[in-house]
Amino acid sequence: MEPVWVTIIVAFIVGPLVAVIQGLRKENTEQHNESRVLLEQVVQKVDKVDDKLSNHIDWHLNKQ
Repeated sequence: MEPVWVTIIVAFIVGPLVAVIQGLRKENTEQHNESRVLLEQVVQKVDKVDDKLSNHIDWHLNKQ
């Protein structure tokens, strides 16, 4: 088989695989970005609960 045909056959096999892998990579990056946003929201909510709990504990400590 001539080297030109080998190159063409490999390109037909590998080309679509690379396209699929790149598509999955982009989707994975988008999912990571969405996860980062959700985690930031969780951090903000935990901080609010922390503040409220700290205030409540202080209230009990100063009540006496």
